[in-house]
Amino acid sequence: MSGDRTSGRTPRLEEYWGWVAVVLFLWLAVDLLTSVAAAATVGLESETNPLMAWLLGHHLAVVVTVHLGIAVLVVGLFSVLFARARAVPRRLERPVQLGLEGFLGVLVSIGLFAFANNVTVVVLGRGLF
Repeated sequence: MSGDRTSGRTPRLEEYWGWVAVVLFLWLAVDLLTSVAAAATVGLESETNPLMAWLLGHHLAVVVTVHLGIAVLVVGLFSVLFARARAVPRRLERPVQLGLEGFLGVLVSIGLFAFANNVTVVVLGRGLF
């Protein structure tokens, strides 16, 4: 053993990157595509997310640039968060992992809700709320 405190803990934290990818896919790709479909169905003024409403009113280059910027920002923030989680003492390892899993679960849930809301707008002509 090289004396590294993190040996044995890395695989669990590395697994979280897959969930970050799911979050980014839901929040960026799926939300964008379903928001565009919803706006085409009922009009842009029905978009309840003011950031997305503003964004959809701009040129495609702006939309792509903002989404790429958000992806880079999220990856950077999670990189820092995971580095900090890797550095916690062993006695705090499990609570930190549970916190990360809960946080990622909430982000995935929000993305799934946004998807469901947008699909409801496309199918029924109105959102869930």
